[in-house]
Amino acid sequence: MVKQQVGWLEAFLVYFKPRVLAMFFLGFSSGLPYALVFSTLAAWLRDFGISRTAIGFFAWVGVIFAFKFVIAPFIDAVPIPWLTRKMGKRRSWMLVSQIGLAIGLYGMANLNPQLAILQVALVSLAVAFFSASQDVVVDAYRIEAVEQEFQGAMAANYVFGYRVAVLISGAGALVIADQLNWYVSYTTMAAFMCVGIITTFIIKEPDHRKMQEEAETFEHEWVEKVLGSGQHSRVKEWFVRAVASPFLEFFQRNGRFSILLLFFVSIYLLSDIVMGIMANPFYLDLGFSKTDIAQITKVFGFFCTIAGAFLGGALVVRYGIMRPLILGACMLTVTNLLFAYMAQQGPDKMWLAFVISADNISGGLANSVFIAYLSSLVNQSYTATQYALFSSIMKLPGKIVAGFSGVVVDAQGYTHFFVYAAILGLPAIILAVYLWLRSRKEEAEEAGAASTS
Repeated sequence: MVKQQVGWLEAFLVYFKPRVLAMFFLGFSSGLPYALVFSTLAAWLRDFGISRTAIGFFAWVGVIFAFKFVIAPFIDAVPIPWLTRKMGKRRSWMLVSQIGLAIGLYGMANLNPQLAILQVALVSLAVAFFSASQDVVVDAYRIEAVEQEFQGAMAANYVFGYRVAVLISGAGALVIADQLNWYVSYTTMAAFMCVGIITTFIIKEPDHRKMQEEAETFEHEWVEKVLGSGQHSRVKEWFVRAVASPFLEFFQRNGRFSILLLFFVSIYLLSDIVMGIMANPFYLDLGFSKTDIAQITKVFGFFCTIAGAFLGGALVVRYGIMRPLILGACMLTVTNLLFAYMAQQGPDKMWLAFVISADNISGGLANSVFIAYLSSLVNQSYTATQYALFSSIMKLPGKIVAGFSGVVVDAQGYTHFFVYAAILGLPAIILAVYLWLRSRKEEAEEAGAASTS
């Protein structure tokens, strides 16, 4: 069915729909713990005289976020006694994760790293676990709560809330610690988790009844295929239903096309991720001061990112997902070429502001549209697990390739590096165009079938 185009005013008014608006607060709740177990935690530990070697080991806490797809099947399939019956499976897991985060952050506030470094590590792991769990269930709620056309707007509000929370838990937590102390800083951050908790009580649970029936039918078929008919252990049956079925459903639904889809998911943000790690060294080497970098790339860049995210969400409402997806891929590639040009211009603040505005608007737009696209790929019977799979692999190749960024810069300079990063974006553009043409062909076939029936 061909989507009827809406006006620009209607496209932007979508941000005021209750469930879309709620995503700002859920995004805030998701973003708040992130810095508190990474950059802010590192500053806290160093302030207490912890060695850089020990602080480096704390980076391993973040490994938990790479295994969301392991946590997700439990969130999809395991009910919380009493609470799930009262609140539903998404809101119940959301509440448990948020309460766990509040308790964990308050627990960190009461620890002295000089006297209890092991306890700090264990509580940090618990906070990271609850944070990853909250990410999984909030992503699932976002996808299930509204129609596909609003997913870009949901993603934009989520990004907005997330970025605001990172500012508060990063810069805000440091200011509080500097003016008062670390106990007050982490206690304040724990109190901010009330934003998510209150939102969880206010929002409504998505209706899962139809999807649950479809999932049970699908799972029953695969239990018999894998384990055979007759009696088998409850553990094996649970594993097939909760863990294997979400992945089996995705590959059965898409066939061989699944491989191409996963490849596209893994490379769409490749050029953006690869250039990102060299951004701050590039600014410094070009001759910009730390103040210039903070004011232009962080503060000004923050507002550009949010503007790009909102624009991306509106474009999805107005034009659907595929055309904005192509636009986002093109913009990510072009901005790398702008950086390559800037590498030959020297420390010009006006040019830096122009490039940062282009880069951050492109990044915000591409990310919100891409999140909407990933959301369209999942079967809502297995929302949490399938989306966790996509989110786990969408940045992996970029992180691996980015590890060689410094080698390229040292060998050939920043200009060549940014040109190479732009080239890495070309496959994503080509595949995005192919997927758009394929979707148009499918729509035409559906329209033809409908007209003859």
